[in-house]
Amino acid sequence: MSSKPYPSLDFELALARELGVRYLIGIDEVGRGAIAGPVAVGAALIDIHSAAGWPAELRDSKLMTEKARERNAPLVAEWVVASGIGMTQADRIETDGIVRSLELAGGAAIGELLAQVDRASLAAEGCAVLLDGSHNWLANSAYGLPVRTKTKADQDCVSVACASVLAKVTRDRLMVTLDAAHPGFGFAGNKGYAAAGHIERLRVVGPTSIHRHSWLTKILAEA
Repeated sequence: MSSKPYPSLDFELALARELGVRYLIGIDEVGRGAIAGPVAVGAALIDIHSAAGWPAELRDSKLMTEKARERNAPLVAEWVVASGIGMTQADRIETDGIVRSLELAGGAAIGELLAQVDRASLAAEGCAVLLDGSHNWLANSAYGLPVRTKTKADQDCVSVACASVLAKVTRDRLMVTLDAAHPGFGFAGNKGYAAAGHIERLRVVGPTSIHRHSWLTKILAEA
């Protein structure tokens, strides 16, 4: 038996009962700690009345191999009622800060999701947002929906695990494309995180337009 935790609907079912809603939107972010590329937020809508039979391999994206994520992303997209991905690019992260950038990406993800569904039916049946973590960084960008936070929701909750996989696959594919545009930094492998080869390349040629420049001061100052 795998030691990696599988998500369940236990928390979501209890939350839906508590709030009196039928629909939940799971939210998770990817790329918050990267030094290059965008931050991405995934949103995944599930119907508690019919939420069964999700992909058997589904886990928090960090606990899946890249091949498993790629294999399961289309299955997840087909299983959820609707989904959306929002991104905030490095230049906006520089000017607005990471928390505001997460909010912008999250709002874009929810907006994309809501464009795919009958919002009147959603409102009539009730819908809430389940956000991974302990801080509600969605703030005023949740389209008026109630937001509940939960630490390790990406590991424990089906809707958030779905959002995690969709966001991770989408951002990783973008970083592979950016690797071709900015060769030598290893973006296809490190996905913009501070891997040794990435840092060494920065010291040789300096940052690109997709780097979060203010995040590099300490890294580049180190011997």
